Amino acid sequence: MEKVRHKGRDLSLRKSLMLYVIMFVVLALALSFMTAFLCNRITNAIRESYPVSGEKYYLTNEQGRQLGDGVYIDGAPVPLTERDERVTALLEVLPVLATPLYSALCILGAVLLFYKNKLQEPLARLRSASEKIADNDLDFSVGYDSEDELGQICTSFESMRRKLAENFSEMWRQLEERKRLNAAFAHELRTPLTVLKGYDEMLQASDDPQTRETAVTMGRHLSRMEAYVTGMSHLRRLEDAQPEYRTVLLQPFLSSLFESAEMVCERQGKKLYRQNRALIRELSVDTEFVSQVCNNLIANAARYANAAVTLTFEWCEDGLRISAADDGNGFQEEALRKAVEPYFTEEEDHSEHFGLGLYICRILCEHHGGCLQMENTADGAKVTALFRTKDGVEL
Repeated sequence: MEKVRHKGRDLSLRKSLMLYVIMFVVLALALSFMTAFLCNRITNAIRESYPVSGEKYYLTNEQGRQLGDGVYIDGAPVPLTERDERVTALLEVLPVLATPLYSALCILGAVLLFYKNKLQEPLARLRSASEKIADNDLDFSVGYDSEDELGQICTSFESMRRKLAENFSEMWRQLEERKRLNAAFAHELRTPLTVLKGYDEMLQASDDPQTRETAVTMGRHLSRMEAYVTGMSHLRRLEDAQPEYRTVLLQPFLSSLFESAEMVCERQGKKLYRQNRALIRELSVDTEFVSQVCNNLIANAARYANAAVTLTFEWCEDGLRISAADDGNGFQEEALRKAVEPYFTEEEDHSEHFGLGLYICRILCEHHGGCLQMENTADGAKVTALFRTKDGVEL
């Protein structure tokens, strides 16, 4: 029995469906035949229960005695009662109605049984595997003991999962290796940079004008290299950082963000406007993450604005949104695609800006469960940071 069941699991979907349909068609025919037979038998029984009326003739012997039960000549059956007439009429129609009914029920039964035996289990396993992969969980296996089409799909899915797990492991290994190399690179550069800065300061104190001019140029490039090394070290720490949620009173916190932003804009000679649509009392966020992203957005907007920057705070179902809009020329098409990538900048002079600001904002927003969005508006450019809150808010 187990061997037959195993062979049934290995049948292809097409053959299995045909087998189920044939089995249930035969069942429908058998039920139709049995129904017609039973109805006909009951109808005959009802009719035979009524005596035949008319004149009865008997055979007699020489002595005039009757032989046998006799027979009716031109006898007529007794009419059926109204109730029996309805019953016999129903029994005559029932086989005609039962045939399509049995056919429909058997087809439905064949489909349901085919789904239960051939489709339900592999589809459930594939759906569960897809959900786990979507959640970046590859610590499972997809197994289905069948050689049909879905069994082959499960086998292919398992091969894909295993390959993904290997690729993810290799990717994480390379990522960790890159982080270690960047950290070592930044650390090893600090000592020679310090030495070179010392020599550069000595050269700038020279009596020779050409030497002093050369030393000043070297100093600018050394400062740029030092800023680059500092940015690399800071970026590595941010990539590993995780938010520490704590509940804060929202309005005082937003006021402090606005004051910091106002100072940044004043240094750039730009006017700052505030829009507060986050009219709630408190929420749970990482204030360091939010503050750093807000400061980066304002600094970036003030650098490209012509005259004004608008800082908007908004509460929505997803969490806290902070937007910085400027009245500048807006993002170029390439910047909209690549601005959140590390070391991308539209400026030709990289001595102060290495294109890490928006990338740092994106990393912090993603670690906080949110995202960073950039767009051009009718007046300039706008960057929006979303921070998902951990707990509910109190209105």
